[in-house]
Amino acid sequence: MPSIHWFRNDLRLDDNPALQEALEDGEVLPVFVLDPRLWGEDRWGHVKTGPFRTQFRWESLQDLRSELEARGGALLIREGLPEEVLPALMKEHGCGRVTAQAEHTPEELEVERLVIRAVEAVGGACAWVEGLTLYHPEDLPMPLGSLPDIFTQFRKKMEKGSEVREPLPAPLKVPSPKGVASDNLPSLQGFLERHGMLMPVADSRAVLPFQGGASAARARLKHYFWDSKRLAVYKKTRNGLVGADYSSKFSPWLANGCISARRIASEVRRFEREVESNDSTYWLVFELIWRDYFRFVAMKYGAKMFHRKALKPDSPNRGTQRHPFEAWKEGRTQDAFVNANMRELSQTGFMSNRGRQNVASYLVHDLGIDWRLGASWFEHMLLDHDPASNTGNWIYVAGVGNDPRPNRSFNTKRQAEMYDANGTYQTLWSTHAMELDIR
Repeated sequence: MPSIHWFRNDLRLDDNPALQEALEDGEVLPVFVLDPRLWGEDRWGHVKTGPFRTQFRWESLQDLRSELEARGGALLIREGLPEEVLPALMKEHGCGRVTAQAEHTPEELEVERLVIRAVEAVGGACAWVEGLTLYHPEDLPMPLGSLPDIFTQFRKKMEKGSEVREPLPAPLKVPSPKGVASDNLPSLQGFLERHGMLMPVADSRAVLPFQGGASAARARLKHYFWDSKRLAVYKKTRNGLVGADYSSKFSPWLANGCISARRIASEVRRFEREVESNDSTYWLVFELIWRDYFRFVAMKYGAKMFHRKALKPDSPNRGTQRHPFEAWKEGRTQDAFVNANMRELSQTGFMSNRGRQNVASYLVHDLGIDWRLGASWFEHMLLDHDPASNTGNWIYVAGVGNDPRPNRSFNTKRQAEMYDANGTYQTLWSTHAMELDIR
C-alpha cells in the first residue's frame, strides 16, 4: 500500500528521514500543499509569506519536482487545507498513511492535529519524523523540560554529551503509483496578485541572486566550502554587510529545507579533514547549534515563546504606534544605518545578521515598539524566515528571551562606525524605490 509523503519545510531528497520512512512502504505519493493560511494576513495586517519567500518556494518546488522525476517519481501540488487535501488523496490513490517532517511551533502543530484527525477518519495513520535540527531531539543529553535557558550552557552540554547523526543519502528511486504524473505550479505572478502582492524585482545591490531549490543549495555549499574556501575565514568575515561571501548565506535554503543542517555539518567535518580545521570551521557549526537552540526553546515553551512577555515574567509595555513603525519598515527613520538595512530587506528579502540585531534593537529600544510587530514584518519579508529562529532572535534582543542580560540595546551609531566605517554599505542603500506592494 503506497504512502503519501507530505513535503513541508523539507524540500529535498538528500537527508530526508521522513521521505525515507515513506519509502519503507514501497510506492510513495509525494505531495506539497499550498495552504492558504500561509498566505493569509496575521494580526498586524501583514501577509505571512511575502513575495520573496513565495518566489523562493516556487523555485524550490520546481527543483524538487525535477529531482523526483529523475528518480521515477512525481510531485503533486495542490491548493487547499492539508486536512482536506491529504485524506482525499489517500482515498483516491489507496494510501495507508501520511509521513511528514515534524514541526515544533504552535501554528504548525495545530495543522498537524487537524491532519491527524482527518487522516484517521478515513482509516489512515500519520508518522511525524524529525528532520529539522542538527541534533536529533532524542539525542538531547537532558530532558526537554530541563533545557538550559542560557545558550552557552546548552551548547556546552550538547558538545560534550551528544553527537550529530550522519546525514542520509538521497534515495536512488522514489517510485510513485502507476499513472501518477507531476502537477504544474500555479502561475507565480497570478498567485501573488491573488494575495495582493506584486512580483519581486531583482536588485543588482543584493548580496546574492538567491535561487530556491536543493540544487542551488548544493551549488552554494560547493562554492563557499570547496571552490572559494571561504569557510576557512568565516569567523573573521561573518559580520560583513556587502557582497556574497562575507558569510555562508545558507539560511534561506535551511529555512525551506533545501539542505539539512546535518549535511552542512558533515561537509564542515570533511573540510576540516581535507583542508583546514580552525576557529572558522568551528564557528559555522556553532551557528547551527544556535539555530537548534531556538527550535528546542520553542519545543520547551510552546506558545508562550510567541507572547508579548515570552520567557520573562515582566516586560516593558511597548506600544504599537503605526507611524514610527511604518517609517522603520520603509527605511525612513532618523538612523542612516538602520535605514540602509531596512531598505536592503525591502528590496531583496535578505539582511545580514549584524543588520538584523541593529534594526531590531532600534525598533524595540529606541522607538519603543512591541517586538511582535517587527517579528511579523520579518516573517513577511525574509527569504529565510523560520518561526523559531525569527521569534527567538527577536525576544533575545527585546530582553524577554534567552539573554541573561536585562537589556540588549545596541548603539546603532557605534555599530555603524565598527562595521561600516567608510559608509560603503549606507551609501549603497542610501536611495531606493519601493518596488513592492507590501502589506
